[in-house]
Amino acid sequence: MPISFETGGLQQLDQNTWGDPKTRDIITLTYIDAVPDLPAPLEDEDTLRRRLTELQAEFGCLLEAHSITVNGQPALLRLEKFPLPDRESGLGFTAGIVVPKATCSAILKIMCPENGRPGAREAAVVPKVGFPNMFPPHPYAPDVRGKLPYNAADDMRWDSMFPGHALTRARAWIVHASRTAKIDPRYAALPAFTGPSAVGASVGTAEASSSSSSSASSSTSATMTTNASSESAATEAMPIASAPASPETMPIPKA
Repeated sequence: MPISFETGGLQQLDQNTWGDPKTRDIITLTYIDAVPDLPAPLEDEDTLRRRLTELQAEFGCLLEAHSITVNGQPALLRLEKFPLPDRESGLGFTAGIVVPKATCSAILKIMCPENGRPGAREAAVVPKVGFPNMFPPHPYAPDVRGKLPYNAADDMRWDSMFPGHALTRARAWIVHASRTAKIDPRYAALPAFTGPSAVGASVGTAEASSSSSSSASSSTSATMTTNASSESAATEAMPIASAPASPETMPIPKA
């Protein structure tokens, strides 16, 4: 895999999946051998945020999207929420790093299910901001109304009040991972992703591969959200075991 990250305290569930035995959070690494279907160049953050908000509205709600660098490589950091598919109530939160290249992409993602009483964070924030202010317009696309509303309780300023909440866990883990993850130099040397139009013009037939990948829910955007069911199932099935005593870093396989 092109991305390596610290796996201390995690159980490896399969070649590309890890679980936290304390929280049942699931971390996955994905490599997609197809043109990234990101809707805009990473440099055009306003357009990227707007389009991702529109796309994510079908599944839940995009909370944050930022163009960042990971180990010197341009990347996209995304934070989203969605209804847990195997529960009557409760939310899941995914936070991921997408490192796109001209004809492929690598994704590091964590999925954190809401534990305890669903809605406790939101209920605690209501008296602080007032119910009329709980559902402001989405900051990236004020006119978009998705499957889940944008909520004032999703703001980072409340994380310190809810250190064990799924959203806090997802946000804290991905921020740390974005600062400590390593990119395989061979992957870093690949041609850069410069946006959907430029990629389509320069790559040509690779677009057909991208379309096929998207249809199979393996696209850069869809991978962040459409496999929530399998990850939730992995969360439920993950055994509770003692975590490793010291952190370690997953090595990059040799060619």
